[in-house]
Amino acid sequence: MSDKEIALVSHLMRRAGFGATRAEIEELSEKSYEDIVEDLLHPERTEDLEEDVLKRYNIELSYHDAYQLWSGRWIWRMINSRRPLEEKMALFWHHVFATAWYKSEHSPTIINQIETFREVGMSDLRTILIELSKDPAMNYWLDNCENHADQPNENWGRELLELFSMGVGNYSEDDIKNAARAFTGWTFKQPIPLYPYGHYESGFEYLPEDHDDSEKTFLGHTGNLNGEDIIDIIIQQEPTFRFLARHLYNFFVADEPQVPAWDIEPPNDPEAIDALVEAFKEGNGDIRTVLRTLFNSDFFKDAQFKKVKNPAELVAGTIKLVGTYDLLPAPGQSVGALSGATTVMGQSLMNPPTVEGWHTGHEWIDGGTLNERVNFAVNQFNDLSAPGVQDIISRLSEGGTLSPDQLVDRCLDLVGPLEVGADTRTALSAYADSVGDVDLGSDEARTENAGKVARMLQLIVASREYQFA
Repeated sequence: MSDKEIALVSHLMRRAGFGATRAEIEELSEKSYEDIVEDLLHPERTEDLEEDVLKRYNIELSYHDAYQLWSGRWIWRMINSRRPLEEKMALFWHHVFATAWYKSEHSPTIINQIETFREVGMSDLRTILIELSKDPAMNYWLDNCENHADQPNENWGRELLELFSMGVGNYSEDDIKNAARAFTGWTFKQPIPLYPYGHYESGFEYLPEDHDDSEKTFLGHTGNLNGEDIIDIIIQQEPTFRFLARHLYNFFVADEPQVPAWDIEPPNDPEAIDALVEAFKEGNGDIRTVLRTLFNSDFFKDAQFKKVKNPAELVAGTIKLVGTYDLLPAPGQSVGALSGATTVMGQSLMNPPTVEGWHTGHEWIDGGTLNERVNFAVNQFNDLSAPGVQDIISRLSEGGTLSPDQLVDRCLDLVGPLEVGADTRTALSAYADSVGDVDLGSDEARTENAGKVARMLQLIVASREYQFA
């Protein structure tokens, strides 16, 4: 297995998942790259996680009153799932269809929305948008429960077109109004009151008596249109394919300008967007078809370390590398802490700041969040007994005694493989030179010198380059 093959599989797993250990990469590399992609696109081929043991250590997960604990459970799934693309697509749609807890303060609906994204995230645009339109969390978030035949509310119709499908400039104000009228009567069942037993779930409800049955014109189509008709029209529009293709490129390939600028700022790679649009057309909106095109493309393979990790990627990927928060959490180890870790970095899962979602790329980084990101990554390597740290030390020990240059090269290889610039390389080499040759040839030597290796790993994850996927 060549270094180039290892680097490519590592890149794929960082983008289509949340990273992989070297052992996982070696196992995956027994298959062709194209076969690995197919397995990722078909999560049903792999057994899902068994969560009973997690609930034993986090008894609050038996209920659904605290979204923070459940968002931590989601990160735990990102770390441990053998279906990584399933979790990554749920995160993708959560970013595009941003819905926050803070308006409803009703955890069950936001938890169920993420589960829906997990279930239908790789299906097709029609299925996804219909499920979104019926979702109680979205319904309340964008006020469609206040959208009545005799008093339409345009909030849902506007955001469906502006942020969830077509993008600014591809529809008129009349299209928004008629889309809103088509979705009148789409609401949710009022859940049982909170007290005294906690939150109860809700569900979609259609009230025909509250639906506007009059004629409507939407994007050139006229008739007694309902919500499903609106979705059917939207998913036939090239602007829909182009807008979502750019979202996919921004999320999986390389950082783009922020979404509000897309109607004036062209894509960084127009040919890549065109290829994804064609895949949307060929697959009639099938998401797997588009993702297959994306992951097998040269523009994806050549985009290593061209995207700033979002906080969920950084937290899940670092913990995966270290090997903590595995399938059997330590006593007293709450998954809620994982939610807190991403929140202080600027990404409160299940509670995005606005309907626009999070700003990405370099906007993930400021003086405060960078400090949190670096400290989190560095602190994960404080425990020399962690399985991932021990595996790295064991692999390094195969070379016996490592020279300073070998220590730097091998650690960068096992953390990434990670390519670093001259300034970072100089800093790493300065530390390696200060400790000299590192003997790992015996159990006693490994015990004595493990701290030197761990410090090198901490310096690497504190580097600028580690912030990129």
